[in-house]
Amino acid sequence: MSLLKNEVDVLKRVPLFSGVDAAKLKLLAFTSKVVRYKASEVLFRQNDVGDSAYVILSGTARVFVDGPDGEIELAQVGETDFVGEIAILCDVPRTATVAATSDLTALRVSKEAFAEFMITFPTMSVAMMRELGFRLSRTTAELVASERRHAHA
Repeated sequence: MSLLKNEVDVLKRVPLFSGVDAAKLKLLAFTSKVVRYKASEVLFRQNDVGDSAYVILSGTARVFVDGPDGEIELAQVGETDFVGEIAILCDVPRTATVAATSDLTALRVSKEAFAEFMITFPTMSVAMMRELGFRLSRTTAELVASERRHAHA
């Protein structure tokens, strides 16, 4: 099986890309770069400038932010998960750090390619808004829980 076919197979299972046909996913895979990380290596750090997003093809990672009393873990992510999109959608620094927790392979999607996809596939834009809303809600709940734990400590 060719690497490109494997990437397209994973992209088909990414909920965000569910309405995108295989030919367009192949183009996205072709114009993106496969990157590999070992466990504990960082894909990107909180406050870095964001120029790309990542679709995890295999492996796992954790998403965390630096809090006043250390790291606050926001999520564990794995195959078909998408990370790093907030910085490229909003033109803001990275909102969290993502570090591999196992050997990890990802498809790095440039800001330009991602923007083109959002324009071409309005349903993807709606799915992205839902996902961002969910993540904001989850992050807010995590921060509130963290504050409560520290207030009672």
